[in-house]
Amino acid sequence: MADTPARDGDNGRKIRRGRLAMSGRAVEHMTQADHGLLRRERDASFVHTDPWRALRILGEFVDGFDALARVGPCVTVFGSARVKPGTPYYDAAVEVGRGLVERGFGVITGGGPGIMEAANRGAHEAGGLSIGCNIELPHEQRGNEFVNLRIDFRYFFVRKTMFVKYSEGFVVFPGGFGTADELFEALTLIQTGKTTRFPLVLFGSEFWGGLVDWMRTRLVAEGMIGEADLDLLTICDSAEEICEVFAREARPDGPHAD
Repeated sequence: MADTPARDGDNGRKIRRGRLAMSGRAVEHMTQADHGLLRRERDASFVHTDPWRALRILGEFVDGFDALARVGPCVTVFGSARVKPGTPYYDAAVEVGRGLVERGFGVITGGGPGIMEAANRGAHEAGGLSIGCNIELPHEQRGNEFVNLRIDFRYFFVRKTMFVKYSEGFVVFPGGFGTADELFEALTLIQTGKTTRFPLVLFGSEFWGGLVDWMRTRLVAEGMIGEADLDLLTICDSAEEICEVFAREARPDGPHAD
């Protein structure tokens, strides 16, 4: 994973690796191994081995569990990071965030811009819990200012575990590959019984309708999935309708992955 610049940097060199931020002398000290400058008795190559990586992954799970275990009922909102403020999808996501808080839920997102920012904004402005599970990327994802609990992750699979384990369900706004990945992983976990069933709501029949039609005419018709599998999805066209789905159907104890 490439180093990424810290957002609130100064004129000196400052980098960030996961939850570790470094500047000035610390940058030189901590990155010497990358340039072969460490003395042999301080060889840090073990930090690139699989056993060490497993410990780092475990640590990330522990940090996530520790931060989210006490947050109470939440709903995760997914969607494109490219959606701009003032557009219909953005405004609808703000309303969803606000409406979920008004019905007693906190809101979890990926912590970035676009739909994530909008849902966090609605939750924050309604006085609720607004959580961002941010991800470390080669080009750092910009965190949004409406998060009041932020957790940074290095690994996508750890982050996605947090979404499933600590959410009563998912709202999926229009988005790209990342949004589709999160949608289909949720469908797979429910279909295979790896998590208890929870509401999985798609916003926008015009956007998602073609995908659902394809599932019906290809996946169901050719026996790749069962007709009942389509019932795992609900399509809504208003924020109010989405929030009512969760008020009516969300499990009080929430879904929990094995």
